[in-house]
Amino acid sequence: MNELKLIAFDLDGTLLDSVPDLAVAADQAVRELGFAGVTEEQVRDYVGNGADILIGRALSQSLTINPEFSPELLAQGRVLFDDFYQQSGHKLSHLYPAVKETLAALKQAGFTLALVTNKPSKFVPEVLAQHGIDHFFSDVLGGDAFPERKPNPVALNWLMEKHACQPSEMLMVGDSKNDILAAKNAGCRSFGLTYGYNHGEPIATSDPDFVADNIAELLEVVAVSA
Repeated sequence: MNELKLIAFDLDGTLLDSVPDLAVAADQAVRELGFAGVTEEQVRDYVGNGADILIGRALSQSLTINPEFSPELLAQGRVLFDDFYQQSGHKLSHLYPAVKETLAALKQAGFTLALVTNKPSKFVPEVLAQHGIDHFFSDVLGGDAFPERKPNPVALNWLMEKHACQPSEMLMVGDSKNDILAAKNAGCRSFGLTYGYNHGEPIATSDPDFVADNIAELLEVVAVSA
């Protein structure tokens, strides 16, 4: 990893446990539409593919969205979800252990840090600032920054082009199959975290280059002292 220059991080499930707030908003949205509510445990399985997919799964009470649902229903659910999530103030979300210390050590060591999340862009700056980690990132790319989300590599390719990096000089850090696949599709290495949201599937199944239980282990991989 001696040539590493750029480290891209996922947000939800990697740096931040945001499910408690997402679950409240999803529950309120589906109930508003006359559907059965959802629990935090269910929403932990539903997140990771963007808000449109999350609300579709919540309405369907399944990882597979009901094909009979109209686009209008799904769009209405998304609007309600966004409203309720905005109103939440993100008060129930919290950083995972060692996140802030790890980001600080990497920044101090001279790495360029970027955020690549499937979360809607409009929510990201507020969440980062609220948890005191906004100043670590040179680039913040939300789920609507490009036409395609992870596992499509477009955001990672854009970062490499912007920062004049080769795939060998970039690492993607995430908790889900989408993160690992995005890295593979971009030709760069990946660091998979065993916690977070991966639809109940062990992150090792996606074959990341590194697997860890705590984000602080990233410092060992890139040879940085905390």
